[in-house]
Amino acid sequence: MDFSGDYPAERERIERGGAEKYHQAAAAAGKYHARERIRRLCDPDSFREDALWANPDPSLPADGVVVGSATVQGRPVRLVANDSTVKAGSWGARTVEKIIRTIEAAQLEQHPIVYLVDSAGARITDQVQLFPGRRGAGRIFHEQVRASGKIPQACALFGPSAAGGAYIPAFCDIVAMVDGNASMYLGSPRMVEMVTGEKTTLEDMGGARVHCEQSGVGHFLCRNEDEAIADVRRWLSYLPSNWTQPAPVRAARPALPVDLAAVIPPSESAPFDMRDFVKGLVDQGSILEVQARWAGELTTAFARLDGRPVGIVANNSAIRGGVLFSDSADKAARFVNTCDAFNVPLLFLADVPGFMVGSAVEHAGIIRHGAKMIAAVAEATVPKICVVVRKAYGAGLYAMAGPAFGSDAVLALPTARIAVMGAEAAVNAVYANKIAAIDDPAQREQFVADRRAEYEADVDLRRLAGELVVDDVLAPEELRDDLIARYRRLSHKDRRFADRRHPITPV
Repeated sequence: MDFSGDYPAERERIERGGAEKYHQAAAAAGKYHARERIRRLCDPDSFREDALWANPDPSLPADGVVVGSATVQGRPVRLVANDSTVKAGSWGARTVEKIIRTIEAAQLEQHPIVYLVDSAGARITDQVQLFPGRRGAGRIFHEQVRASGKIPQACALFGPSAAGGAYIPAFCDIVAMVDGNASMYLGSPRMVEMVTGEKTTLEDMGGARVHCEQSGVGHFLCRNEDEAIADVRRWLSYLPSNWTQPAPVRAARPALPVDLAAVIPPSESAPFDMRDFVKGLVDQGSILEVQARWAGELTTAFARLDGRPVGIVANNSAIRGGVLFSDSADKAARFVNTCDAFNVPLLFLADVPGFMVGSAVEHAGIIRHGAKMIAAVAEATVPKICVVVRKAYGAGLYAMAGPAFGSDAVLALPTARIAVMGAEAAVNAVYANKIAAIDDPAQREQFVADRRAEYEADVDLRRLAGELVVDDVLAPEELRDDLIARYRRLSHKDRRFADRRHPITPV
């Protein structure tokens, strides 16, 4: 093609994407064009496109994907954006090559990569060219895995991510999904019915709510595309550009004026929302909760203390008593791994009765899932501090970075209790037969009360501090300043852990 005469018009045609009717359909569904998504994500006039001319076929402008580099909040990023107006954003051979080259470039430059996904998957008609080869679609996931833990990888999912393409979001560090439009699935409803006989819908099988509330693949459930883009921008603001850099510091803000002591109920069995406690501890307006709709018994969130990022893992007794289940263990393990990879210190706020028990959870592999969380906590070498807010019982103490797990400090509030189990459960476990043998109700009640007092005296907080189980006991209003000082001191911590290729993670 001779560019001397029609180059500007041809470029404009390619940048326009697919036919007008597809643009109209997208707009009716509340969807932006791929290039508009890039514009809203990135700093003004910072995007530089690569491989615009990828496919000379007029029906496949840019081969259905826009790739290039830009800055987000002043920091360089690499971008991949499916153009759903071109064959529903499906992949051809050049689409795949463009994506692979972009991930490779992000690794070479050590810059984050953002995937703006809206794709029907591979073009079956092109499968020989795009699917099986050494530079085929599988290479995308190989490169994502190579990049994992080296550079942040974020995905905003605006439409479908179908079949093998669903693994692009799965290999990202976070996935923001637009409610009502975004979906992830390995087989379409028609394929599912053909293979299994099940009749389902795309939304019920792999919609945004399914993945943000049930499967745990999604991290942010967003009302619209602007919210998804904002979540990605905000998430990136807590992380460095790559694993070798410190997490970025922002201007410090005071915490909200919350009476932290009043947030904690006097009874250890009374539920309360730990997120209310967090609001009074960290910089005002700095909380970004991750996977808020999934496994809510455990809260995971980024925040800032005196302007410095911190990753928070907190038990939330307002949901299922704060007991740890398989999903909450997986949620914690992934979040801890992310923070550790990208140099974000960890803060554990413990109010945990332990892991759930019973045949249902054992059949579901809770020991394996719990081991995954405990392994992630043990392997994390970033500064990590455990604060026992109310209770830390059984293996819950271990999972929440208790004294044996290399924590740089284990702090306790005056309300804290640390034990194998609570007094009521312990007395029942040890003295069940004796209790049953006492006929007089008053005598039985007194016997139980005496045994509970003995048990609580044995695990008295003052004694635990004397035995160096906890490093300090602080009033709630002292905690924020103490944490700020400790994290500052730990900013140059030696992070060596073990010489090996990699652990055998209990996945």
